[in-house]
Order: sequence, then C-alpha cells, then structure tokens
Amino acid sequence: MPRVVCPRCEKAETVQKSGIVRKKQRFYCKDCNYHFTIYHESIKSRKKQKPNSGGQTSLLDIAKAVGVSVSTVSRALNNHPDISEKTKVAIKSIAKELAYEPNALAQSLVTRSTHTLGVIIPNLHTTFFATMLSGIQHVSSQAGYRVVICQSDDLHQTEVANVQALMNNMIDGLLFCHSLETSTFDHIKIQLRRGIPIVQFYRVSLEVETPCVFCEDENGAIQVTEHLIEMGCRRIGILLGPPHLMISKKRLEGYYKALNKFKIPLDPKLVANVDFSTKSVHSSVDNWLHLDVPVDAVFSISDKSAVQTIQYLKKLHIKVPDTVCVAGFGNEYTGEIIEPQLTTFDVRTGLIGEKTAKLLLNRIIDQNSTSENVTVKGHLIVRDSSKRVQHL
Repeated sequence: MPRVVCPRCEKAETVQKSGIVRKKQRFYCKDCNYHFTIYHESIKSRKKQKPNSGGQTSLLDIAKAVGVSVSTVSRALNNHPDISEKTKVAIKSIAKELAYEPNALAQSLVTRSTHTLGVIIPNLHTTFFATMLSGIQHVSSQAGYRVVICQSDDLHQTEVANVQALMNNMIDGLLFCHSLETSTFDHIKIQLRRGIPIVQFYRVSLEVETPCVFCEDENGAIQVTEHLIEMGCRRIGILLGPPHLMISKKRLEGYYKALNKFKIPLDPKLVANVDFSTKSVHSSVDNWLHLDVPVDAVFSISDKSAVQTIQYLKKLHIKVPDTVCVAGFGNEYTGEIIEPQLTTFDVRTGLIGEKTAKLLLNRIIDQNSTSENVTVKGHLIVRDSSKRVQHL
C-alpha cells in the first residue's frame, strides 16, 4: 500500500494508523492534528453506489465515497481555507460524478435566506402590470434573487391568501400592488410585525408604514386635464376607480386643480367611480351623453377603460375626437393600436418595477435603513384621440 497522505496538510511522514471505524482504516496526522479515513473503491464501483433513500445525493454519500467526514465535504464544497486545494478538487470531482445538488431548503435554514422575493400584482391580463413585473425581475435577477409571482385578480381575499402562500415558501421580502377591493391591510401589518421587508408600489396605502413607489398621480392628471381644456373641452367627464383607492383620490385632485386653474365650474355629475368593467364604463359614458349639456371629453384614469370608451363611442357613431375627446392614463400598448390612437400619461411602468425591486433589496440588506418613498416621473403623450383642429 502506498504511503497515506493527509488530505489537510498533504504530508505523509506525519500520518499514522489510529484504529478501524465502520470497517475502514482510520488515520491520524500528528502535524495538523487531523483524523481521517481513505476509500479505495474504484470509480466504476462508486458509480454503482446508490445514494440515500431520498434519491438525491447527500453530503454523507460524498463523504463515504471520498473517505472523509461530512464536515470536510461541506467545507470543501464551500471553499473553506482549512481544506487543501487537492482535497477540494477531489471532493468536488466526486460531487459532480454523483450528481450532487445543494439542498436549497437546508441552506435556507442555515442562512435564513432563500434569495427569493414574493410579488403580488392585480393581474397579467394587459402589458401594464406585466411591464412592472419585468422591471422587478430584471433588477432582482441581477442581484441573484428569484421572483415568485402571485395574481390577486383584483380580489382582496385572494391577495390575503397569496401573502400566506408566499410566507410559507420562506421568501426574503414582499412587493405589493394592491387589488381594487383591498381597503383593509391587516395581512400586511402582521408581516411587518414579523420583520418581513415590504415595499408597496403603484396602488399603495399610507395606512401601512412601508417604503412606497408612486407614479405622478396628481401631476399626471393635471397635465391630461389641462391638455383637454387646451383642445377646447369644457365638459370633461372623469372615470375613476373605487373611491378608497389612493390613485383615484390623487388623480381626482389633479383634475380639480386643472379645472380651477382655467376657472371651469366643478360638476359632480361628471365624476364617476367604476370597477373598470366594460358594463360600468359604458353606463357612465351613457349617463354623460344624456345630460342636458353632454360631455365633450372623457378622461379615464385607466387606459383600458379609455380604450373601451373609444370603442363604445364609435359604436354609437360619435366621432372621436371631433365630438368627444378621449384620454387615458398609464400608456398601455392597446392605446397605440386603437383607432384613433389614445392620448395618455406615460407612468413608465418598467421603471416603477425597477425602483420597487431596488427599494426592497436595500431593505433586505439593511433592515435598519430608512428608505424614502420614490415617485417616478412620467410625461404626457398626445395622440389622435384628443387632437382637434379648433383649440384655444
């Protein structure tokens, strides 16, 4: 038998036998005070060796194959400086040969981190939230984090269930864009008390003390309304979401400020809260068209509803923009393919997603950080749905 070499200090002259353990010769290195065993089976026989009963190769399987302790295998695979390069190479080679895959759950129990973020969004039916998600995914993957996505389908109960499901998967942080129904936030407050890093984006609640990413709700509404007024419109109906939503409140404030600036009287009949369904949008537009002085413009805080409005007006043979101008908010892709193309306020959804992910990652890295809220600046895009030849 050739001289045995210590796997730690790689010396042979200081190694001596120290008994038999589990039918294997055990050795002791006097120079570095290290006990170890060696394994003499061929590679061919090692390949035939079955891994543990779970079907997945474990650290113990590798330790048996190499003839070292489990702790030595663990340290070698994690490039611990106490393990020699020769031993690391040997252990990594056997690990590869036995198709070893690290156990992510076991690692997370040790490190208390899964490098996974949970995202709850209303839906993926349009490009609007999908583009936000793309921004989140881009930043997260660059930082080495995975993203688990849940849709609430704009239902509060589903949003609450999604939170529990994500927490059961041991995520490192939560990103929220609330459903249309959500008006109570105990499901978030519970996680905050547990110390879970959370960031809200786009549809947020100031009732919950977390960093938030906003778009220019009020300023954007001012720009859209002022543009419609400059096109000669004086009877501007505004389609809002549910009244408890902050985006509804802020965009209504912007609408009022623009009307006041031009000294146009406020008419409560021109304000409608809808659930963004086709039925509710059509009903509101019908009401406005049958007023003694009908609307000459419709401003929807959702591009989806603005597109529905254009389609409905065309069905009624009402010309857009000659008779009624239409403008939206969000800059969804559908606004570019509708005829006439939709005037809208671009909230820069992709950038909202990126800023949201960065805020959360900063929060995870330093949970004592005092992250400030972020507002993503947008801009007005004027298209044919509001362009009139006659204007002020």
